[in-house]
Amino acid sequence: MDSDDLGLFGPGSVTWKVHAEPVLLVAGLRSLYLQALHPRAMAGVAQNSDYRADAWGRLVRTATYVATTVYGTTAEAEAAGSRLRRLHERLHAIDPITGERFRIDEPDLLRWVHVAEVESFLDTARRAGVPLTPAEVDGYYTEQRRAAALVGLDPATVPGTAEEVADYYRAVRPELRMTREAAETALFLTAPPVPWKLSLPIRLGLTLGPPRWAYLGVAGTALALLPAWARRMYGGLGLPTTALSADATVRGLRLALAALPQRWREGPLQQAARERAARSVGTSPTP
Repeated sequence: MDSDDLGLFGPGSVTWKVHAEPVLLVAGLRSLYLQALHPRAMAGVAQNSDYRADAWGRLVRTATYVATTVYGTTAEAEAAGSRLRRLHERLHAIDPITGERFRIDEPDLLRWVHVAEVESFLDTARRAGVPLTPAEVDGYYTEQRRAAALVGLDPATVPGTAEEVADYYRAVRPELRMTREAAETALFLTAPPVPWKLSLPIRLGLTLGPPRWAYLGVAGTALALLPAWARRMYGGLGLPTTALSADATVRGLRLALAALPQRWREGPLQQAARERAARSVGTSPTP
């Protein structure tokens, strides 16, 4: 394996520009709220995983997968995609509306999960203040077709521009609805169990300490960042003022995260990728 391989994207890509932003942690949560509105996609998760018992472990694994596809070497990204495809091809679920048994790696489901995720990343980044031209927005969606191919999708069938993503949402919206599983998942995402390292103060009655308040703030922001039609499905009003408030909050969060030391803002995969990129041009990585 080439130790200086820059992976699927590289330092000149829009993907690296977008994913360099720690504020995308809010985007990840936004995408989960959005994905839950698809009955089959939600059934696939609920019937094949015990996510309530291992919520934080699942979150870490998902974040690691995304980081690997964005910042890993080509071999690492392809290996991660291969593992995910092998896992998905063995899993089935029952449609909660029709009772039909289906494979969870159906292209329509994979495409929904992919689009909801990448649109959440991009929309959150833009609303947080990351400067992106219309050409860069389309470039991000086009680049992310490479990530879609890793999970088994034909890139030609995946929206590759902002206009195509908007068209896709309009086409898929009739299939979306608030099911019991979606409502339960949304409630769980908003108030998940606290990691064991924080469990002692909770047992002592400090249930609304700083970590809990901070997470509730992030979850509320993620919900408010949803498209107006999705907020209405969750019982919100979809008002423009909600979106404006979410924009202000996520911009403030981005500024706060930017003030942290770089070693806290970057994961090991991102750091390794930055070092490989520096070696490829014969410079030292930015401290």
